[in-house]
Amino acid sequence: MPADTALTIARWSAWAPGLESQSDWLQWLAAPCESPPQADKGPPLTEVPAMVRRRIEPLGRAALQVAYWAQEGLPTEQVQATPLVFASRWGELARSLGLLQDLAQGQPLSPTAFSHSVHNAIGALYSIQRGIRANVSAVAAGAFSAESAWLEASALIAEGAPEVLLVVFEAPLPEPYAESSLAGLRAFALRLCAAPAGGVRLSRDAALADEGQDHGQGACGLPADLGALRFLLGDAPELRQGGWRWVRS
Repeated sequence: MPADTALTIARWSAWAPGLESQSDWLQWLAAPCESPPQADKGPPLTEVPAMVRRRIEPLGRAALQVAYWAQEGLPTEQVQATPLVFASRWGELARSLGLLQDLAQGQPLSPTAFSHSVHNAIGALYSIQRGIRANVSAVAAGAFSAESAWLEASALIAEGAPEVLLVVFEAPLPEPYAESSLAGLRAFALRLCAAPAGGVRLSRDAALADEGQDHGQGACGLPADLGALRFLLGDAPELRQGGWRWVRS
C-alpha cells in the first residue's frame, strides 16, 4: 500500500473558543468570515486528573481534549494500540519563551515547565494518560504542518496500522512574535484509516505552490490548518495550498 493511499475519516473532533461542538464547527466552516476568536482559556479536559491538568497550558488542553473526544467510546485495547501523530507549527512557544525570559533574569527554571515545553510533550502526556503502546510522532513542518502530519499518518497506515489518530493544534504567538500569529487557539483530531473506496489523497508538487502563502495563509484565506480541515469536512473535490494538493476521490 503506497504512502499516498486514500484515507477516510472514521471520526473527528475540534475545539476553539466558542466552537465546541461538531455542529458549531460545520456551521462556521460553511462560511468562515473570520478566524475563531482568541482566548486564554482552554477546554475543561475533565478526562485528565486535576493534579495533571493544572500543569497543562490552554494549547495542550485543547489538543488533549480533541484527542479524547475523537477516541471516546473505543475499547481500551484499541486506543492503546493506535499510533498517534501530533502536529503544530509552533507548539508550546509561549512556555519556551517564558523559560528563556526566566533564564535571562537569572531565575531558576521549572522542571515541569521545561518538560512541557518540548515539541513532543503533548503527545507524550496523552500517551501516558491513555497507556498508549504504539508510535507517538510529533510533527513541526512550518505553516503546512497539518499536511506533513497527514503524510506521516498515511505512511503509518501503509505500514499496517489499521488506524491513526492525527491531532493538529495551534495558538497565537506571544510577544514579540505576535505579528506573525494567525487565528486563535484551536485544535482538531482525526481518526484516519485506509479508504475502501473513495477517500482523500494528498500530494506535494512545488509547481502548485501559491504565492503569498509563506506565512501560513491557505488558499481559502484561512490559516492553512483550518483550510485543510474545511476541505476534509466539506465536499469540494480539490484543495491546493502552499504546494500541496488535496484530492477527494
